[in-house]
Amino acid sequence: MHLCKKLRLKANITTLFCLLSIAVFSQTVRKYSNEFMNIGVDAAALGMSSAVTSHSADVNAGYWNPAGLLALEDNQLALMHSSYFANIANYDYAAFAMPLDNRSAVGISLIRFAVDDILNTTQLIDAQGNINYDRISLFSTADYGLTFSYARKLPVQGLNYGINAKIIRRIIGDFASSWGFGFDAGVQFETKNNWKFGVMARDITTTFNAWAIDEEEFAKIQNAVAGQNQELPETTEITIPKLQIGISKLVDFNFDYTLLTSVNLNVRFEENNDVISSSFASINPALGFEFGYIDMVYLRAGVGNFQNELQIDNTEQLSFQPSFGVGFKYNGVQIDYAFTDIGDQSVALYSNVFSLKLDLSIFR
Repeated sequence: MHLCKKLRLKANITTLFCLLSIAVFSQTVRKYSNEFMNIGVDAAALGMSSAVTSHSADVNAGYWNPAGLLALEDNQLALMHSSYFANIANYDYAAFAMPLDNRSAVGISLIRFAVDDILNTTQLIDAQGNINYDRISLFSTADYGLTFSYARKLPVQGLNYGINAKIIRRIIGDFASSWGFGFDAGVQFETKNNWKFGVMARDITTTFNAWAIDEEEFAKIQNAVAGQNQELPETTEITIPKLQIGISKLVDFNFDYTLLTSVNLNVRFEENNDVISSSFASINPALGFEFGYIDMVYLRAGVGNFQNELQIDNTEQLSFQPSFGVGFKYNGVQIDYAFTDIGDQSVALYSNVFSLKLDLSIFR
């Protein structure tokens, strides 16, 4: 009997971990919620450590700062793919944006972060204690973020604003799923001497998620670990607002060469291990560079995600996340590559990231 209980514990552990992740929803407000929406998009931006709030000015601005959509001269399409955790998780992104007139623009984007083909072993052992591998099935856990963006020029020259409406869909096989919604707002301002300033407020109304949990599936693993996961968790979660502040400057050299320098301050309204942290807010700086040649070839670098990591001996060590990227643009087609966390300097997600951007005017 004791061996049978151990086997049942092992059989249920995969699905248990998935449902235990929902249990933290019992908090009214979570420090980290819908984090897949904070990874970032576009290899060009990730190569600059995501320090693009002030100057993002293409189809990807729908994610970084929707005010930047007003820089569009024609319809644009963007695609991106990357893999995490030794290709266990896939992160995909697609976006489309277009100008409406000389004062407004719209965009739509979709993000998917998923782990597919997870083994469901909850039925591996039957009521008599027999192991039957034919009872193993597969399921996927996937997060989706659909964003609608609108941008418009303000009467003040160089000042633009944009808003995002987000729909969040999260699925854990047949065990649980949720719907969520929220809003972002962004502002960009450009001076006559190429200085740019930007502010992006994410989840400004807080982003609300409502979960539905399959109680029959939950009951199958409810007692897999003694004293753990005994009651259904709360079914709502709220994502607190975040603020990103950016400044950038573009310098031209002899018409053929350009250097873009950009700084971001990423603010969360809670205390964590960011390099600047208090009970009111935590600030994480990021710095990015882009060197361009004849508006065709780009070399990028950046550093960000500064964290005070607690070591085994209870001392703190500063970690950071460097990045590198290259890009090539010709006749309305742009291909970018980024590698983040060079040298494994940080515990953050890192990967090889590829993205494609198309000006749809090339098909006319």
